[in-house]
Amino acid sequence: MKSLRSFGKFWLVVLLVLGFGAGPVSAAGGSPSITAITAQTTAFLQKFVNKDGKVDYATIQFRSAQLDELLTSIAEFDVAKASAADQYAFYLNAYNILVIGEIVRNYPLESVQDMPGFFNKTRMVVGRELLTLDQIETDKLRKIYDDPRLHFALVCGTNSCPRLSRTAYVGKDLFVQLNNQARFALLDPTYVKVNPADKTVKLPEIFKWYEADFSASGKTGLFYVNQFRKDNRVPSWFAVDYYPYNWSLNDQK
Repeated sequence: MKSLRSFGKFWLVVLLVLGFGAGPVSAAGGSPSITAITAQTTAFLQKFVNKDGKVDYATIQFRSAQLDELLTSIAEFDVAKASAADQYAFYLNAYNILVIGEIVRNYPLESVQDMPGFFNKTRMVVGRELLTLDQIETDKLRKIYDDPRLHFALVCGTNSCPRLSRTAYVGKDLFVQLNNQARFALLDPTYVKVNPADKTVKLPEIFKWYEADFSASGKTGLFYVNQFRKDNRVPSWFAVDYYPYNWSLNDQK
């Protein structure tokens, strides 16, 4: 049975936006600061996400106040007043939290694929706009920052996503944070599957789906991976393939 829980003040913001259309609107109560949202996000992630990046959706659903408050802050934030770096960090964090929020709203479920339109039809309030997850990823991130590292920071609630960080992204620290997140993912043997005996390496399908993004960086596939592996590089002559995406939920249970 789907959750009937209320998101409290968050849904008041939704109604405000729906009342004024799909464009940016002023939210009641003013805009929270980026510092406050960052602190809220880190506190939430450290409480409900374990060291393996798995999310305790059942507990969040039962104790929803912290998520409600965070979703409201994400909805009310005045993005236009933030620096480019803070906007980048905001949308990365917002994407990950909105994914969790929508999963919790529909929990229990086995996969995000159990929610039709999850990525491209369900609109959520973020930065005073109604946006889908695909719009956040494409219009607010990929088109603006041209940075393939974001693919290791965005976590869409599946077991084939990189590990969800337990620390919010911060504008002033973003370059180091994204490098660390990419390095952690690309050194993970369950994410980049190297088989020395067969001289093969299997990469996640994001390298195929977003090949143009990686090409823009000047390096693709294995060459992109190796720049983050330092002394543990995969030999360039290894055959490259892609393993099937695992859409099952990144649930702690």
